[in-house]
Amino acid sequence: MNDLSRRTLLRGTAALGLGAAAPTLLRPALAQQPAYPTRPVTIIVPFAPGGSTDFVARLLAQQLAASLGGSFVVENRAGASGTVGHGAVARARPDGYTLDVAPTGTFAIAPTLFSPLPYDNDKAFTPISLLAGNAMFVMVHSSSPIRTIADLIAAAKRDPGKLTYASPGSGTVGQLAPELMLDMAGIDILHVSYRGGAPALQALLTKEATMGFVDTVSALPYLQSGELRALAVTGRQRDPKAPDVPTLAESGLAGYHATNDFGFFAPAGTPDAIVQRLATAAREALNNPEVKAKLEAASIDVIGGSAEAFPAYLAEEGRRWGELIRKRNIKAE
Repeated sequence: MNDLSRRTLLRGTAALGLGAAAPTLLRPALAQQPAYPTRPVTIIVPFAPGGSTDFVARLLAQQLAASLGGSFVVENRAGASGTVGHGAVARARPDGYTLDVAPTGTFAIAPTLFSPLPYDNDKAFTPISLLAGNAMFVMVHSSSPIRTIADLIAAAKRDPGKLTYASPGSGTVGQLAPELMLDMAGIDILHVSYRGGAPALQALLTKEATMGFVDTVSALPYLQSGELRALAVTGRQRDPKAPDVPTLAESGLAGYHATNDFGFFAPAGTPDAIVQRLATAAREALNNPEVKAKLEAASIDVIGGSAEAFPAYLAEEGRRWGELIRKRNIKAE
């Protein structure tokens, strides 16, 4: 740069009130953020393939790859009601290359039920975004004489200790949502824990269990085929795919609601620039019309939200389910 050009630049920056320090101050503004990602990113799902969590994570991975470039690979690490996979993320290097899509049971229920955990749930993660959520159907075999929630409550009172409910495992929403119903109805039904959603569903199909709370992704095909009957849905509103099925609140349990929500996490210490980039990309992914259509087809509702708002939601969910666990003296099985 010649002297004339340099003097012209300095006069211009002085007019802006930046003075002689302007060339130094301008350099960071012109610097680009480090490229991300530059290698494959692993999204850990702490459950086996096939359920709602896996479905949401794979849709998200496809969209992140398209918007951020590079490769986003879903890895299923099941075990201990999601805490095995969740814990792997807690111990991962905080560089944005190991992420986590986890359901309510893992991030909100497990810290109370499985205390102490091998990781600090409050400090081991950087919340990126709340993604989506779905309700569950209260289901029985189609041959069951139980046709309504009132029938279920009456049967439980008539034959205490005889009825059973199947869950995908201790500490899942599939266990806690029924327990909330039992608490509000003043009844007891024996919990039978299975190793995942598929075995729990099979228990309903073979009439090994009286009833179960089944996520919409898994339930809809059997509801449509007539193999299982839905007594109610756990959300605040009826499911558009099954408009004749009432909510539990409509079935006599006023105020009842329970959904299985999915959160997006990174290890604690992940650079804020990466967290914000992922949060923005996730929000854009959920607003993609094609993605929304696929989620709606599975009766999964988009929730979304910012990284800043997510911690308050996590705290409230932890408080809510923790109170139920302590009130009903629920123990890990």
